[in-house]
Parts: sequence; structure tokens; C-alpha cells
Amino acid sequence: MELRQLRYFVAIADHGSLSRAARVLHVAQPALTQQIQQLEEELGAQLLHRSAQGVMATDAGKTFYEHAQAILKQVDDAKSAVAQSNDKPTGTVALGIPQSVSGALALPLLTAVRETYPDITLQLTEELSGNLIEQLKSGRINLAVLFDDGQLSAFATTPLVEEEMMFITRAGSQFAPRGKSIALADALRVSLILPGLQHGVRPRIENIARAAGLSIDEVIDINSVAILKSALLADLGATILPVAPFLSEIEHGDLVAHPIRGARISRTVSLCCSKNIPLTNGGAAVRRLVIAVTNDLCTGGRWQNALALAQ
Repeated sequence: MELRQLRYFVAIADHGSLSRAARVLHVAQPALTQQIQQLEEELGAQLLHRSAQGVMATDAGKTFYEHAQAILKQVDDAKSAVAQSNDKPTGTVALGIPQSVSGALALPLLTAVRETYPDITLQLTEELSGNLIEQLKSGRINLAVLFDDGQLSAFATTPLVEEEMMFITRAGSQFAPRGKSIALADALRVSLILPGLQHGVRPRIENIARAAGLSIDEVIDINSVAILKSALLADLGATILPVAPFLSEIEHGDLVAHPIRGARISRTVSLCCSKNIPLTNGGAAVRRLVIAVTNDLCTGGRWQNALALAQ
């Protein structure tokens, strides 16, 4: 198996066409086809399905595609690490951010990278935390912002912030408390709109409820922040989440965040990287900048209800 075969395969899968991939790669199409056939023979599996509509990856091809991407990224990172100098980091750094954190961190970080390290290309991936864990393990991303639920021992972690979670409703909602705050027991009785159990926030809420001898009566599972916002604005229920994903709606008065009495519900947000795959100089520079930007956002009050943890 050769690296060029991996590049050829990834290009074909990305473009969905042998002819388009051949043009991009500057390789004759018959030679490209021959290399893919040799790769399939070595693996003992058909990777691509050819039809009149184009070329698509088979189930085996989809699995191999993820590994091929990870291998090629690590090779590019190794080349970049050798070429880079500590004084002027360069290269591409892939950082994964959960949906519920990106609203607070993504834009300030992008701005800071462009101003501080103009020769670094920052690739931001917004995903559910469970998906980011798999991408970080495989090496498809260099860094990830993850929620520390006690399951991050496979990574080198730096705690960034502790976020307090609030009871959030539509302004004037039928689910809103009469006062400014709400008791935990009362918050758990209403119809709650929450991320699924595979999401880092949900197990935290479930554990705190059990510790208090309580349970959640009714849950609407929604894993998309955008759809969750729409459900809140439609007054289908309330949620228990940090305020970061809802800052715009809260500032405009469309949503209201209420403190929860009887228990402090918070989550720790950490910056993670692989213990086995070393960071390039560019990756290390972005890591330092994430910590600096996070601290600045917290001390300046722009990341609301968040306490900076990294020094």
C-alpha cells in the first residue's frame, strides 16, 4: 500500500468522479484506475462503486476513507513539523469544537489566529462531542474542545473553563418560574428539551438529578443547537444548558436564563490532544492561543457564567 494510492482514493471519493479526480491530481485516468484496482486487490474489498451517475464509496470504502484521511493528515503534519520553526509556526491545524461552545469561542479564536499566526490555517470543525472524540482518536483533527465527564483519560487534557448551567425558557413562557430563579425539583418537572444521552451535558444533568433523589419527568431529545433554539422559541419546553449557545437570543430578550436553586449544575470544558500523536509547532501555538483567548473571554465577561481554569 502506497501513500499515493491513499491520496488517489480520497480524491476520487471527494470528487465522486474518476475523471475529475484525474484532472485535480494531474494523473492519467487509466493510471488512476489501475492504482485503485491494486489497492482493492491488496485490501481484498471493493472500495468504490461505479455507475452512470458517478463513483461512490462502498461500505468498506467509507470505513477505509476515514483511515486514509487520518493517515494522510498525520503525514502532512509530520512534514510540516520538520519544516516549521518555533519563531514562525505554519501549516494547517484542525480543531474540533462542540456546537454549544462554538458560539462563545469560535469567532474570537479565528480572529486571534489570523492576527497572531497569519501563516497558520485553522480548520474548525463543529460537531457533537462524541463525534469529536472519535476524530481526535483517529488523528483526523489535532485538537478538540471537549466536556470532561471523567472519560478523557486517553487524551492529554487542559481544563479551560467551568460553565454554570441555567434553566432557559422563552420570554413569557408557560414553563418560566414565577421568580428570577427556580428550584432543581421544579426545573426537572417541566418538559425539558435536552441533548441526547451521548452528549456530554445530558449525563451530567442525569447524575445530579439522581444524587438529589430526583428524576427527569419528560424529555424531548434534540442534538442540534439550532433546532433546540427553535423548540424553545416555539415554547415546546425549557432546557438546562450553559448560556453560551443562546447569548444572542438572551440579549435580544427572546430567551431568559434563570439560576437553579438547590444544586450547582456545571460542566468543565477542556482542551484535548492525543497522547500518541505529537502536535506540530502550529498545533502547539494554536493550543496556547486557545487558552489565552478563553481566559480573555472569561475575565472580560464575554463568556458568561464561565470561570477560567487554565493558567
